[in-house]
Parts: sequence; C-alpha cells; structure tokens
Amino acid sequence: QVQLVQSRGGSVQAGGSLRLTCVASGYTYTIGCMGWFRQAPGKEREGVAGINTAYGSTYYADSVKGRFTISQDNAKTTLYLLMNSLKPEDTASYYCAADTFACYGGSWGQSTYYTYWGQGTQVTVSS
Repeated sequence: QVQLVQSRGGSVQAGGSLRLTCVASGYTYTIGCMGWFRQAPGKEREGVAGINTAYGSTYYADSVKGRFTISQDNAKTTLYLLMNSLKPEDTASYYCAADTFACYGGSWGQSTYYTYWGQGTQVTVSS
C-alpha cells in the first residue's frame, strides 16, 4: 500500500506561480510512475505531468509544456509540480497519483492506470 498526501494549493493571479507537493509513504519502493492530474468543474480528469521514478523521464500535457515542471526528491518519496505562468484555464482540483507500472510517453496520462491517489487540492487562477 502507498499513501499520498498533498500540500495545500492556493489562489494566484494570472502569470503567477505555485508549487504543489505530494508526499508518498508506505511501500514507496514499489512505485514506478507518479503523475499529476487535474479536474475542472464539468470536465474530465486530465493528465498534467508524469514521471518515471526509476529513470526520471518526464512527460507533459501539451497545454502545460514549458510552464509546468514535475520533479521528485532524491529519495523518490516526494513529488513536486512547479507551475509558472499560470492561466485562468489552469484552475482546477489537482491530484497526485502513483502506481507500480513504469510509465512511458504513452501511458503516464491514463488515470485508470493509477491505483493510489492524493486527496486533491484546489488551484485557482484569477485574471
């Protein structure tokens, strides 16, 4: 079992930055892939960024490339999402996720592949 606990989100103006944190505990050595997803009201959950925890390979949705950065600490138990140049359309509930599979470019964004989820945190970007 793996438990994921997220930091609080926040509210910023367009163009601002936020960093989200997700701390994993339990059988963290089994984790092969971690990701960030978001869900806005009335919309489906979408993948934002993913990371292969063994190799450090990172993957991004086109909508956030160049603005968001996913990373992990050396112990591979803390996941970060640095969000720069935020836009109002980035407003959503953000969730971290983890699973044992080793993600790659074609799989990281599939929410159904992930077993473990954080509690979610709200990010609001005002114009």
